[in-house]
Amino acid sequence: MVRVEKPYQLLIADDDESFRQALREILDPFFELAEAGSGEEAIAIVEYQQVDIALIDMNMQELTGLETLRILKTLNEIAPCILITADVSEDLKRDAEDADAFSVLAKPVSKSELVVTISTALEDAYEDPNPFDWQSS
Repeated sequence: MVRVEKPYQLLIADDDESFRQALREILDPFFELAEAGSGEEAIAIVEYQQVDIALIDMNMQELTGLETLRILKTLNEIAPCILITADVSEDLKRDAEDADAFSVLAKPVSKSELVVTISTALEDAYEDPNPFDWQSS
């Protein structure tokens, strides 16, 4: 059976357009995508539309990724949020865990690590099979 719709809405929040484009190229075939260039935009999107999972850059202009994540979790506590940053530290990992982030990925993130992390997050949150197999079943 072939699904006629992409199964999940994925939010990409990053102030780097080229990084959003790279993620879009990997994820667009499998997800309905929403994009935000800032934490404030990400919050506005989540206030008005369904988001099933979010990829959030840690270092954005006004709100950091961690601040954005905390606010998004108050709006939709089930949606897994994955922080992406070039500056991974044990303190950040601890703070992210305290804020209920699913994971912290280091930039540059490999395609395979991204796919595995997103798949695991969605399976944990929604008990659903691998979203990257949506065209076949």
